[in-house]
Amino acid sequence: MKPLLLSLLTTALLSGCVTTESPTGRGQTLLFSAEQMQQMGDSSFAEMKRQQKLSKDKRQTDYVNCVARRITSVLPNQGQPWEVVLFDSEQVNAFALPGGHIGVYTGLLKVAEGPDQLATVLGHEVAHVLANHGNEQVSRAQLTGVGMQIADAALGGVGVANKDLYMSALGLGAQVGFILPFGRAQESEADAIGLELMAKAGFDPAASIALWQNMDKAGGGQGVELLSTHPSHGHRIEELQKRQAQVLPLYHASQAGVKNRCQLGK
Repeated sequence: MKPLLLSLLTTALLSGCVTTESPTGRGQTLLFSAEQMQQMGDSSFAEMKRQQKLSKDKRQTDYVNCVARRITSVLPNQGQPWEVVLFDSEQVNAFALPGGHIGVYTGLLKVAEGPDQLATVLGHEVAHVLANHGNEQVSRAQLTGVGMQIADAALGGVGVANKDLYMSALGLGAQVGFILPFGRAQESEADAIGLELMAKAGFDPAASIALWQNMDKAGGGQGVELLSTHPSHGHRIEELQKRQAQVLPLYHASQAGVKNRCQLGK
């Protein structure tokens, strides 16, 4: 009976799937609607705000909000409001979720030196949302049989106990202990899109190279790229260097319109 039900569910999902292209032209199969993805993003972010300590540092919070606002101001969908939260944690991390949510950990501010480097990270994370990478992950999990409960959660059929599953599929595996990270193709794509976003928002794209050099120092030993779902820091830096000439005109064109430089005050 279970194999039959799985087959019927898979057939039903495939009949409603959308085959499309990412912003860089890469093929994608998406099983879930924008509304379902927003529901998952909203629920996951609300859960994280309940589980984790929020920063009370107004100076840092205002700084992160300033950088995030500039990044989101150049997105295609200007009608989407974005909620930005600074979590009080030593994690060197940040994330963005469907539905307009950005989370930043205070530990990142110790590695991302200045607004341009912080914009590198936020542009990258927002790019994951812009390119529907979360939908790809949930869809892939569903098609491989991992996501039976993920689909149920997306349709509102389960309670809090199963939220870890779809939170992980949205790229939050490190936070909830269920690892389903974005793949190398998605990470590289987010780097490219994020670099363009930060340049359009008036942040120096050259800072992306310095940021990942800092990450390399902070991260210590990293496994070889072949065994990792993420690009190695060396390969990531090499690709960002190749793209500098392409995005520099966007950066220069944006400078006249930049009013708030988003400095972290004393």
